[in-house]
Amino acid sequence: MQKIVKYVIFNTKWGYFGLSGTKCGLCRTQLPNPNHEKIKSLLLRNIPAAHFDKTLFKTLQEQIVAYFEDARVNFSRDIPLVLDGFSPFGVSVLTTCRNIEFGETISYCGLAQKAGRPAASRAVGNALAKNPLPLIIPCHRVLRTDGKMGGFSAPGGISFKKRMLTLEYKALKA
Repeated sequence: MQKIVKYVIFNTKWGYFGLSGTKCGLCRTQLPNPNHEKIKSLLLRNIPAAHFDKTLFKTLQEQIVAYFEDARVNFSRDIPLVLDGFSPFGVSVLTTCRNIEFGETISYCGLAQKAGRPAASRAVGNALAKNPLPLIIPCHRVLRTDGKMGGFSAPGGISFKKRMLTLEYKALKA
């Protein structure tokens, strides 16, 4: 039996943001973009059928809107996440990354240590590159050991990562 996928696309100060999920939990997020159709196509890529639901994860929608309005937001860890297709190590990396607090950063090496595999920095980067839930799993907060940005596979790349970190640093100082 196939799971029913629901989605919502809503406006933030930075553009349209997308969420999709099933009754099991949140499956995907799509970071803001000014093009509604682009968000929809990226969010629903490889999903044969999905139903629009403007109430999907309503509290989370409100938190995301507040985040992009420079509010200090720590997203609830009570929201169940669907991480199908990830190895146990990948799930460990993503769930460990989810615990990085607003405005904090960690190195790939540091995240590997916290995930229980201190020599697996490159594997951490590979798992984060496949993160289906950017922002909720804040992979933008993971940096190279030398403090440089490292990669960011979400649309907008490293410049978007820098912009998100700058937003957080400013919110902490406010």
